[in-house]
Amino acid sequence: MIPGASVPLYLLALAVFAMGTSEFMLAGLVPGIAVAFDVSLARAGYLTSAFAAGMVAGAPVMAALSRSWRRRTALLCFLAVFVAMHVVGGLTTSFGLLVATRLVAAVAYAGFLAVALTAAAALERAGRALAVLLGGSTVACVVGIPGGALLGWRPAFWAVALLCVPAFAAVWWIPDTAAGPKPDGVRAELAVLRPLAGVLLAGALVNAATFGVFTYLAPVAAGIAPVPVVLGAFGLGCFGGITAAGRLADRWPGRVVAVGGPLLLAGWVTLALASHVPAALVTLAFTQGALSFAVGGTVIARILRLAEGAPTMKGSYATAALNFGATAGPVLAGAVANPFWPAAALIAAALTTYAFLRRT
Repeated sequence: MIPGASVPLYLLALAVFAMGTSEFMLAGLVPGIAVAFDVSLARAGYLTSAFAAGMVAGAPVMAALSRSWRRRTALLCFLAVFVAMHVVGGLTTSFGLLVATRLVAAVAYAGFLAVALTAAAALERAGRALAVLLGGSTVACVVGIPGGALLGWRPAFWAVALLCVPAFAAVWWIPDTAAGPKPDGVRAELAVLRPLAGVLLAGALVNAATFGVFTYLAPVAAGIAPVPVVLGAFGLGCFGGITAAGRLADRWPGRVVAVGGPLLLAGWVTLALASHVPAALVTLAFTQGALSFAVGGTVIARILRLAEGAPTMKGSYATAALNFGATAGPVLAGAVANPFWPAAALIAAALTTYAFLRRT
């Protein structure tokens, strides 16, 4: 651990919060954008798909392209592109151009997060580093949805650009790396993927369950309990869970998954059966948010520890796993009437995968 590393780590989390707010705010902006551009809600939803696709593809591609750059240069470039896309998006009158800005912004954010995870792992132990960075993302989750809906879509884009301004200063606190070619080629770092495949799959499955439920939690809660209360409980649980993971994942990663995993599975099954009960819905929204991020954060931290053979690419592997799950989860959850059953099935698959890995 580098002395004094906590300050730049928390500043990196500030940047992740600013950029992550853009990802989550769109949930509250789609109706207004559909009206403003005279497009259907389904077509306005392409903005969400574009961002998700950019996040999945952007992490490994951007990490590979920038692996010979100085770390600070890479972070600043990704941040600058991200801000520029929000400025253009906030000004455009073309829906096609708006979709393009979301795609490019997502690629830039994925590249930033991939490099930031690698940088954070050099500053702190993997579990704590991941907890602090994703803590910024969970706060963005809590703030982004109501904040975007309150501001309206154009002011929301400008607000995200302004939020990123302090992040430029924050990046200057991050210890830099020397420029020049890396000692190992991309192929050597990609070779690490084969032994990581199982744990990457487990991380993606947990995140798929989390985001599948989160996407449909508002319509499920409507008419049962106050939607802001349910979403707020879930978001606060996510923040508490990732904070706990930061304290526990480095010491007892096996215990976190062994205890938290079955509890997470049981919670999704309970919600599937009792989501019509207001008290159960609010309470379990909090506990499931906490368990989801505690277990998921621990699995992702293991990816960072196991990928030491890919020093410039390991952050991109973790980012891609997270976002593959975040993309696939809502699709699976939307295919059935009750999103908690797919979440339970995904967690069962994740626990089976993780148990198999522990035995091999």
